[in-house]
Amino acid sequence: MVDTPASNSSGTAAWPAISMAQAEALLCAPGAPFEMETVAIGGIPTRTWKNAIPTLAALVETGRAHGDRTFAVYEDERVSFEGWFRAVAALSAHLHASGVTKGDRVALAMRNLPEWPVAFFAVTAIGAICVPLNAWWTGAELAYGLSNSGAKALICDAERLARIAPHRHALNHLEDILVSRCDQAPANATRLEDVIGSPARYGELPERDLPESDLAPDDDATIFYTSGTTGNPKGALGTHRNLLTNIVSSGYNGARTFLRRGEAPPEPTPKVLLTVIPLFHVTACSAMLMGAVAAGHRLVFMHKWDTVKAFEIIEREKVNVTGGVPTIAWQLLEHPDRAKYDLSSLESISYGGAPSAPELVRKIREEFGALPGNGWGMTETMATVTGIAAEDYLAKPTSAGPAVPVADLKIMDDAGENELPTGEVGELWARGPMIVKGYWNNPEATAATFIDGWVRTGDLARLDEDRFCFIVDRAKDMLIRGGENIYSSEVENALYDHPAVTDAAVIGIPHRTLGEEPAAVVHLAPGTSTSVAELQDWVRARLAAFKVPVRIVFMAETLPRNANGKILKKELGALFEENA
Repeated sequence: MVDTPASNSSGTAAWPAISMAQAEALLCAPGAPFEMETVAIGGIPTRTWKNAIPTLAALVETGRAHGDRTFAVYEDERVSFEGWFRAVAALSAHLHASGVTKGDRVALAMRNLPEWPVAFFAVTAIGAICVPLNAWWTGAELAYGLSNSGAKALICDAERLARIAPHRHALNHLEDILVSRCDQAPANATRLEDVIGSPARYGELPERDLPESDLAPDDDATIFYTSGTTGNPKGALGTHRNLLTNIVSSGYNGARTFLRRGEAPPEPTPKVLLTVIPLFHVTACSAMLMGAVAAGHRLVFMHKWDTVKAFEIIEREKVNVTGGVPTIAWQLLEHPDRAKYDLSSLESISYGGAPSAPELVRKIREEFGALPGNGWGMTETMATVTGIAAEDYLAKPTSAGPAVPVADLKIMDDAGENELPTGEVGELWARGPMIVKGYWNNPEATAATFIDGWVRTGDLARLDEDRFCFIVDRAKDMLIRGGENIYSSEVENALYDHPAVTDAAVIGIPHRTLGEEPAAVVHLAPGTSTSVAELQDWVRARLAAFKVPVRIVFMAETLPRNANGKILKKELGALFEENA
């Protein structure tokens, strides 16, 4: 039990009823649910959650205990926790029998479907490494992920298989393909339904246990790809502990909110979550899916985001929590049909992955009566490092919150040698049990980014006197469109491939709901010509659609550069204001 602060004479405590340090002391005391202990991770003493579930196989067993409670909903399909467990056990047995062993990589490429959490846990529960690939990627991008990870098997949907098919001949290491929602699998693939049946019939699968596995918390579990500012995407190698830390971290942030209000944290109760961000992102997989399995939450998936359909789902399923990125919150708030639906079940709209306006924080509370929430993390931190919600967020709407107790943050100078004082802006460094091991088969990038347990985030930030984190800018040459990372160099390289382009730069231009969108400034070779539409089609043929510049401006001269030859991107934004 956690002792709560005394209430005032009206029965409720004046906010904040308790300091952040007092809340941590209460919640993390010996014997308390959020007790911590120090263990060696990679030889470095690290604070961890003492009561965290140790492995993903153990989490699967925890999820099974929810029995007939609904776990996943997709259109007219509903899957119970028991049905999900039986499908996980059946697919695990198939993978094991086909030769997939501990440490083998199995790629997962599909949209948010009930099959996704089955495949993810079937792979990781037997000690193999799941490689979730971005379902928006082109065939060439998917092939890169398969090749770089050395995936032995692939579990995908029909749409992703069609994209990969032209590249199949070059993927000699890929021995087995399981494809879902495909009427007839090609000769080199097997229908997933022939192995585990359709989601509606998972509950009819034979009862069986998971295959035996020898797993430890710091064993490899996942490779999530995150592009750098130069070169190809890098695979962040995550562990069972990385993913499972999020369950306790999220619980801690929720309990702290109640203590700050002067209320006792309630007993955990299952919620209904409208999951609209892709599961191939760590935000959805690590920060949402893990907690859903542990707590018995219901996950509702959508084929494609549509605001009116979201209203219908919220009303029908009595959704309690949604969000993911600020874009979603804005669209829910501003749609003219909002008043036609009963959205009173909403308790929280939380997001991360993109900057948000203070106005959004206030409107969520005023228009929905729901509590706003935000947090900071990245692929290299397997999502949650900081969190902020409710009154704390309303009081500091530009903050991403303080680090959870098992994590540390510091602000470093440009050289990465000296820690800066409170309030000064510098590069944000983070450490804790959620930090991934490094980059898959990339020792140079690992050495440059991961230092003595700390990860250099590339984000520019400051910490206030209460250790709340404020992300100021991104040191990385990256922009975020509605929660999707777009690395400028990748788009610039595609533009440079066009025979008419000799100079190019990609920047982010503001967008009210998406946060920002990609735009390009281009200089053409003398005597050549092209059009905005042609260049957009050129990029679209090579990269995912969300990376295509929405606007392109042509410059008669080469782009402005500094003494080191770097393009002065800060000067380019004015071009789009002039041409608006």
